[in-house]
Amino acid sequence: MGRQWLQAKREVANLKKGQVVGKLAKEISVAAKLGGADPESNARLFAAIEKARRNSVTRDAIERAVKKGAGLGDEKMVMEHIVFEGYAPHKIALIVEVLTDNNNRTAPELRVMFKKGQLGAPGSNKFLFDHVALVEAHHADATKDIEEAAIEAGAQNVESLTHDQNEDIPAGAHGARFIAERGDLATVSKWLSTNGWTVVTSEFGYIAKNFPELSEEQLEEVGEFLQAFEDHDDVHRVWAALR
Repeated sequence: MGRQWLQAKREVANLKKGQVVGKLAKEISVAAKLGGADPESNARLFAAIEKARRNSVTRDAIERAVKKGAGLGDEKMVMEHIVFEGYAPHKIALIVEVLTDNNNRTAPELRVMFKKGQLGAPGSNKFLFDHVALVEAHHADATKDIEEAAIEAGAQNVESLTHDQNEDIPAGAHGARFIAERGDLATVSKWLSTNGWTVVTSEFGYIAKNFPELSEEQLEEVGEFLQAFEDHDDVHRVWAALR
C-alpha cells in the first residue's frame, strides 16, 4: 500500500514530540478547511481529532487547529497543497504530499532531498498510482466479515490491517483498510462508524498499481530514503510503490 515501510515507527519513533503535534494539528486544520468544523459530518476531521487525542495533543491545540482551518477565528489558514512526484532508490515510484505556507522554501529543500538519495530522482509518475479514498478502521468482533462490511459501506475493495501496518490499530484487533472512490469517502466512513467500527484514518491516498520486488538490503535503503521525507515538517503524506 506504499506506507508499510514505516508503519511500525511512523509517527513517534523518529519524530520529536513537537513535530508530531505540529503534523497532527496541520491535518486537523486541513480536514476542517476541506470539510467544515463539525467532526460529526466531517469524517476526515473526526479521524484526525481522534488520532491527535491518542497522541496526547491538548484540547486547546485541537480547537485552535479546527478554528484555523475552518476560518472561524482571527488566525486563518494559509497553506498550499503540493504534490511532488519522483523515485526512491531502485526505481521505486514515490508521491510526496506537502502542506506549506512557503513553497519557495519547501520545493528546493525537497529537490535536495531527492538528490541525496543515490538513485533518487524527481520525475512524473502519477500514472503509476490510483488516487482513491482510504478508510482504516478496527472492530471489536474478530468474526466480522470485512468483505461484507466493504459491500455494505460502499467500498470497492478491502484488505486486512494489523497493528504492525498501522499503529492506530490496537494489537490483536480486527483491522481493515477499505478502498473506495474518492467521492465515497464520507459515505464509507459514516457507515463504518455507525456499525461498530472505530475509524482511525479517513483520507484520500495513492495506491501503486505495481510493486517491484526488493531484497531486504534494498528495502532498508529505500526505507531510510523515504524516512527523510516523512521527517520533513512540511511533508504531509508519503506514498511509495512498496507492499
